[in-house]
Amino acid sequence: MKIRVLFFGVLKDLAGQPELSVSAPDRATLRDVLDDCEKRIPRLKEFNSSIAISLNQEYAEMSAAVKEGDEIGLLPPVSGGHQTDRQPDHCRVAIVHEVIDTQQAVEKIKHAEDGAVAVFEGIVRNHSRGRRTLFLEYEAYESMALKQMNVLADQAKSKFPVRDVAIIHRLGRLEIGETSVLIIAASAHRAAAFDACRWLIDALKTTVPIWKKEHFEDGVVWADGEPFPAAITQAEGTHSGKRTI
Repeated sequence: MKIRVLFFGVLKDLAGQPELSVSAPDRATLRDVLDDCEKRIPRLKEFNSSIAISLNQEYAEMSAAVKEGDEIGLLPPVSGGHQTDRQPDHCRVAIVHEVIDTQQAVEKIKHAEDGAVAVFEGIVRNHSRGRRTLFLEYEAYESMALKQMNVLADQAKSKFPVRDVAIIHRLGRLEIGETSVLIIAASAHRAAAFDACRWLIDALKTTVPIWKKEHFEDGVVWADGEPFPAAITQAEGTHSGKRTI
C-alpha cells in the first residue's frame, strides 16, 4: 500500500523534497514507515528524539497502524492566508499570508459585556543568537495547524472564564517589526483575559505545527523549536542539537 509522507521545516531541507511516497506492507505501523524513511534518508535518525509524527493531521503514537492513502507528517519542534473551515462563534482562528491588522482584530472581538481585552503580539526582532536578523520566514502544516489552533481556542474557553478568543498566525516572509502571531482574549475581568492570553501563546508554541527560518547577514538557520509536550509521542533516537543549513 502507498503512504504519503510529508516533511516540514529542517526535515524538508534534509530530505530535499516536501514529501515522499512510501510503499508499506499490510499491518504496517508508523514505526515501520519511519524506519523506511530513515533507510532512504539516514540523517533523519539524528532528529528522532525531537520530532513528532502525525497521522492524517492528528498527533499519533508510533504503534498506530497505517492504511492505504494515509498522510503522515514528520514534524520538527514547532516555533513558534486561509480562513479555517471550522470557525465557531466563540473564537476567531486564522492562518494568513498578509499583514495582520491588530486594531481591526481587537475591534471585531470587543463586546459590550467585556471589561478587558488582553493582546499579545509576536514581533520580528532585528537580532537573534547574537547576530543581526534580516528577515524571517514562517511555514506550517496548514490544515493540521488550523485544527490544533481550534483545539487551543476551545481549551482556553473551558480553562478560563473568557467570553472570546482570537488566534491569528502569519506565514511567509516577515520583515523586522512585523507581527507574526496575534493572540486576543476578551473577558469581563482582566485576570482571566491575561491568563488565557498567556496560556494560548505558550501552548501554541509547543503544539501547533508552524516553523520559523531565520535569515541573517551571514547565514540561514531553522529556529530551535520548543520541546513537544510529554503527551505527544516522539520517535526514539538521538538528536544532534543545533540545526543549520
